[in-house]
Amino acid sequence: MKIVVLDDWAKEFRKLKCFSRLKDHEVVVYHDTEKDPAKLAARLNGAEVVLLTQERSAFPRALVEKLTTIKLVAQTGSHRHHIDFDACTEKSIIVAAPTRIGVGVSTAELTWALILASLRNLPHEVEQLKKGAWQTTIGTGLRSQILGIYALGGIGGLVAQVGKAFGMKVMCWGREASRAKIVAAGYEMPATREEFFSTVDILSLHIFANRETRGIITAADLACMKPTALLVNTSRARLIQEGALVAALKQGRPGRAAVDVYEEEPILNGDHPLLKMPNVICTPHLGYAVTNTFEGMHGTAIDSILGYASGSPVNVLNPEALRKK
Repeated sequence: MKIVVLDDWAKEFRKLKCFSRLKDHEVVVYHDTEKDPAKLAARLNGAEVVLLTQERSAFPRALVEKLTTIKLVAQTGSHRHHIDFDACTEKSIIVAAPTRIGVGVSTAELTWALILASLRNLPHEVEQLKKGAWQTTIGTGLRSQILGIYALGGIGGLVAQVGKAFGMKVMCWGREASRAKIVAAGYEMPATREEFFSTVDILSLHIFANRETRGIITAADLACMKPTALLVNTSRARLIQEGALVAALKQGRPGRAAVDVYEEEPILNGDHPLLKMPNVICTPHLGYAVTNTFEGMHGTAIDSILGYASGSPVNVLNPEALRKK
């Protein structure tokens, strides 16, 4: 069986331990991203299975209708919005992905790496030391600072615990239904949204991205923030109203940002306005990009592939596709 693996940007897929489980199959791996539906269909036609890494490649109807041989889409990660399930089902293409995803420890780790790098001016100081300069800035300590967590889920909870360990005051925002949970965890939820945004020194976003949460952080929210505040986004760029973060940073509220996610990925040739701003640290969507996370995600996708190959599909999200066969 021929399997196509898309968007292996770091060229790591064949190095994973779980890759050996596909030894009886033909595996073709692409390291770049092709966004044109016709060109992407040309890559996929001739294969029976495609393995998608997170949301790196969309799977819209415009692509699905051009597919002639694909029978299984094995998805890694928790996001589904980039796949047109109706189009896949109509063509009897099975979409398989785990229904339960573990807490993103690696994303919480990166969140703290970005906070510390920003507040202690690490990228700047590293470059200055290479140029022969010694200690050119004074950083900001964490103790007594107010850490704002927007959405106290699994990842947000981990980030909050670390902040508390550093002696920070933790303040959270979310749906009113979350208030009891936030208080029970020992954190504060202010009376109003405006109070939350205007009070925090560091704002970290941990909201699940879907249609309802797109643009949930508005220009008005950002305008409330302190000129000394730091906004950290390791979730999804589309949580912030399009264009609002760049405009807010230019206006000085918040004063700085640390960003791991973008509206369109990958960002190539340094072509993004945030990369040109001295008050922003940018990383290339590294939140989940650690070996054990990749082993887990791709191992589950390979479970789906081997289940399909054996005639016993697992992790199927659109069982109607099975009934159409």
